[in-house]
Parts: sequence; structure tokens; C-alpha cells
Amino acid sequence: MSQDPTKRSSERVRHVELAACSMSEVADAKRGQTVSVCIPCRDEAATIGQLCTTIRHELMERVALVDELVVVDDRSTDDTAGVAAGAGAMVVPIEKIHLEHGDGNGKGNVLWASLLASHGDIVVWIDGDITSFEPEWVARLVAPLLDDPAIALVKAFAHRPQKMGGGGRTTELVARPLMSLYFPELAALQQPLSGEYAGRRSVLEELHFVEGWGVEMGLLIDIAQRYGASAIAQIDVGVREHFHRSLESLSVQAAEVMATMLKRVPSGSLLDDEHPVLRRADGSRVHLNLAERPPVATLR
Repeated sequence: MSQDPTKRSSERVRHVELAACSMSEVADAKRGQTVSVCIPCRDEAATIGQLCTTIRHELMERVALVDELVVVDDRSTDDTAGVAAGAGAMVVPIEKIHLEHGDGNGKGNVLWASLLASHGDIVVWIDGDITSFEPEWVARLVAPLLDDPAIALVKAFAHRPQKMGGGGRTTELVARPLMSLYFPELAALQQPLSGEYAGRRSVLEELHFVEGWGVEMGLLIDIAQRYGASAIAQIDVGVREHFHRSLESLSVQAAEVMATMLKRVPSGSLLDDEHPVLRRADGSRVHLNLAERPPVATLR
């Protein structure tokens, strides 16, 4: 995939409206392409079992849409790995990836590791704390990639009963204002930080992955800059429910998302410090994780 850079500034993210289609129809449309579902997990034993069981029964056994189910366990202290394995997932400890490629930390590090642990032509990521998962989500995320070779990434958006707005707190208070200022071609994304999305391996393996919470924003910006914003699509998956983070933990997430975006503004990084910190009111400091993993293609 490539595009004339002069055309990118006028492009916008695509909103995909799917006509009614069954999971079996999407499976038939694969035509030899393979699909991996990858789930990053840390201490999610309460939800990972049902999630993996549903994917295995509905998308691997009943309909051959998913070829591989991978759970990357990020140093869980509960029985996440055992529950996931018992539900039929291939569980890969993050330490196994670290042994070969060096240590890393954060959600982005786990997503990057899942590329090394999986093999599908299309990679679908699902958060491990989802409590309202429907197998149709995977079909809806995969269908646009099978239908249009110009699409590189498909983001899910959903109705969130617990929320007043379209996105979460970090999206509406941090990501959206900065997108409007610096990345207007991405502003139409309803939930840019959603953990449910699908992409072409051929594209994903060419990208750097921010190790921390900025990973989703980093991928969106980098794909838009390299291929044009029209290579990104979004699709409605219905209702999404999950466990919520405290404001204290969200402040780190928000700071890392903000720093990732400011580092990538078109005119050049606006960060004065290569190793920024979040300074709390009590005087404590949290170092922000802006480290990046190299493109997986360079490691093959």
C-alpha cells in the first residue's frame, strides 16, 4: 500500500456501513487469507475464560472465520494464563518474547509481542476485560479488510451505556482536542483508543509500536501519515461494556496518549524532554513510557 503524500491532507477516515452479512459469509470471503485474534492480558482471569470460549466455539468451530486465538499474558498474578489455556487459547507469556527481543513494558509492548506470537494475514485485537463481547464484532472488523485492499486498519466504535459521550474520558478530554488541532484527518474517529480493531499484518509489521498507552494513537497517526487517513476505517459493533479505571490510573494513560501525539505533530515534536514525567499534586513523579518497539518486519 502506498499513496501520493500530497493527497493525504484532504483525506478523512472512512465510516463503513455494512449490509447485513453473516459470519459464515465473511468466512467464505477470506479466500485463503488467515485471521488471528490476539488478546493482551494482565490479571483478567474473571473475564478471559468466557471471551476465549466464545471465540473458539463460535468463530473457530462453528464458523471457520478465526484461524488462531492467541493470548499474550503480561505477567499476571492471577490465573489468567490457566483460564485462557483451559478455554482453548494458545497462551504466550510475555517473558518468552522478552527472552529473544529484550524487555519492554506496557500495553503497546504486549500488542507488539502478539504480532511475533501470531501468524494470521489479518490481526484482530480484543481487550481482555470485555464483558459484552459478541462474535459478530470480529466479523464486522474483518469484513472491510477482505472487501477493500486499500483499507489497512479498522477501528471499532460502540455504544457505551456507562458513558455520556461517544468515547471515554481520555478520548474526549485529551485525544479529541489534540486530533482537532494537529490531526484533523483523524477527528472523525468516534473511539480512537478502542481496544477492538483489526489490521493487515503486512502494514502492522512495518510500524513502530509505542510501548505504553499511546500505542493506539501512535498507530493511527503513523498509518495516516504513511498511507493516508482513508486507509483507516471505523465500524459500529453495537454495545461495549468493560471494567473501568480509576482517575489516578487514567491520568497516566492520558499523559502518555498526549505525549505520543505531541511527539508526532506534523511540524515536528513539541516535547522538550525526551523522557517526560507526569508530576502529581503530591509531588510524586511518574515517568511516561514513550519507548518504541521496532517494526516486526525488521526482526523476521
